[in-house]
Amino acid sequence: MEFKESYFITSDGARIFYRYRLAADVACENPSADEVNLNVQTANETSNLTNEQTGGADENTEPGLNGEGKSDEQNLLNGDENSDSNLSEASKCSASNLSETPSENAEQNLKFKAAPNAKAVAIFHRGHEHSGRMTHVADGLADESFSYFAWDQRGHGRSEGERGDAPSIGRLIADVDEFVAHIEQRFGFDTRNLAVIAQSVGAVLVSAWLHDYAPRVRCAVLASPAFSVKLYVPFARAGLKALYSSRGNFFVNSYVKAHYLTHDKERQASYDADSLITRAISVRILLGLYEAAQRVVSDAAAITTPTLLLISGDDWVVEHAPQHEFYNALGARVKRREILEGFYHDTLGESERERAFEIVREFVGERFRAPFSEVDCTHADEYGFSREEADRLATPLPRFSPKNLMFKFQRFGMQAVSPWVGGLKIGENTGYDSGSTLDYVYRNEPQGANKFFKFIDKFYLNAIGWRGIRERKRNIKLAIDQAVAKLQERGEPLRLLDIASGHGRYILDAAQGHKFERITLRDYSDINVKAGSEMIKERGLQDIASFTQANAFDAASYEGLQDAYTLGVVSGLFELFPGNSVVRTALQGFASSVKSGGYLIYTNQPWHPQLEMIARALSSHRQGAAWIMRRRSQAEMDQLVEKAGFKKVHEWIDGDGIFSVSLAVKI
Repeated sequence: MEFKESYFITSDGARIFYRYRLAADVACENPSADEVNLNVQTANETSNLTNEQTGGADENTEPGLNGEGKSDEQNLLNGDENSDSNLSEASKCSASNLSETPSENAEQNLKFKAAPNAKAVAIFHRGHEHSGRMTHVADGLADESFSYFAWDQRGHGRSEGERGDAPSIGRLIADVDEFVAHIEQRFGFDTRNLAVIAQSVGAVLVSAWLHDYAPRVRCAVLASPAFSVKLYVPFARAGLKALYSSRGNFFVNSYVKAHYLTHDKERQASYDADSLITRAISVRILLGLYEAAQRVVSDAAAITTPTLLLISGDDWVVEHAPQHEFYNALGARVKRREILEGFYHDTLGESERERAFEIVREFVGERFRAPFSEVDCTHADEYGFSREEADRLATPLPRFSPKNLMFKFQRFGMQAVSPWVGGLKIGENTGYDSGSTLDYVYRNEPQGANKFFKFIDKFYLNAIGWRGIRERKRNIKLAIDQAVAKLQERGEPLRLLDIASGHGRYILDAAQGHKFERITLRDYSDINVKAGSEMIKERGLQDIASFTQANAFDAASYEGLQDAYTLGVVSGLFELFPGNSVVRTALQGFASSVKSGGYLIYTNQPWHPQLEMIARALSSHRQGAAWIMRRRSQAEMDQLVEKAGFKKVHEWIDGDGIFSVSLAVKI
């Protein structure tokens, strides 16, 4: 069975090409359009395509562009119907400029409906390559009961973007999430019946997606993940980082030759002849790949998806040690590791790849024969890796140890200069986790007694955590915009409840431009209530907005709010408290206050690179106590929300993977 071709549009407007092959249990909802072949415009209509390419992959020598579509609001439960089409290529397509605008045709609205238990596999290629070099995975699995989907990563193959580049590694991880959402929405698959197979760079993106987004998929197969690329030049990474900091983004050519990837002579030849191979990679993505890999490997305990790890025994391209470290730390109850001796890096494209596919077929088959299950993470506050981590952070360091002395010196220095540095002064007076501190971070206007102290404040505000906080604010705006659009489509009133508003700046900014009939802000702190009330007056919102003092963790505070709101928001609150009992109370309060079909926006902190510095050098708002955070995995947070009666429909996360923002609907 041949693969068809299509594409979808990401949330930032990029066109991502993919191939698909459907099983018999996936029906076209408008079958009259199923056989329609819509030709792209002729060459004179697409004269801007200056770099015509002819394909050249070993499995698909002439891949064509096949689809027109968009995935607007693609993760919302009741999202718009996707308008992808399947196009047969009438003219050649530039890999760098996919700008064809097909004429109107019924095929543009082609949509499918999978049977309730229909199974699917999503496939992600290694760096430099494209989907045409991975479609053989379908033949290797040799199971026609599966539908298969394989994408061209942004900046690769026929997908949009500068060759070998992307805005960030975080954007590529988000692309994975949006691709899976597209498969679910256009084709009707339940993600719990989806297996994910990824190789090399694709395996890093998928593992980061599993960590950051906690998708409910059946299983993952990771082949030779590129957690650490062998650069073979001493201090190469440090040098590239220094050059990137000084001159900005640039590209480096791959040293990898085809004969280092596989023993298969035909695949070697097809690789060398393939004009869609992306030979160079941007330093921005290369460095981002290292950073994402380090984060995922160090925090693999947060990944609970059943996982098969395939390690090529004679890999010339990536290091073995991080792969083993990742596997040993995996939080999945079902996991398997296989070392394929004699294999080069192209694990699933080796001459003896049947050895690998036999293992994959066995693992994937076992997962689908067993009922879908997931690890219960809702008691992670009582036991588990994040509880153990928080306990370690709360343990005093030896008095004269170098690490303890370093943090003591840092703490002393911050206290000493705080009277003259705007952000440090607020942090010392109110706590670095206070609403006042967050409001200052949102404003991002360095203040100091002179230029030197102002420079210190600028450095403070540019800390990775504070940058993530500001991106979280922007993502909350996106979440509110999507929720409001859905509510307005249904003619629902716009009534917003925020239970931990701080000064209220982030929520009032996000609500701006929407016609809310009621905005209720609450916070436990009288300082925050006073500042927020003044902000409401300054903006002339007294007729619709109010700010009251209330404890979000007091069940009685939600009395009288039964179904009063259509949108609830909680940001930056749960991250400050390690126990899940208080979180459950607040979520139950939301469940009673938000109408059925209404939305909840919640934040989480699945990872943070400065946890120990924060714990040992910064104070909290609680009488100057140490600011010790227990991270919640995204799976833990999502499960708590689900048990309160909400279903997660979309997630945003900053490029460093620190702060997530999720949108859930009350069911």
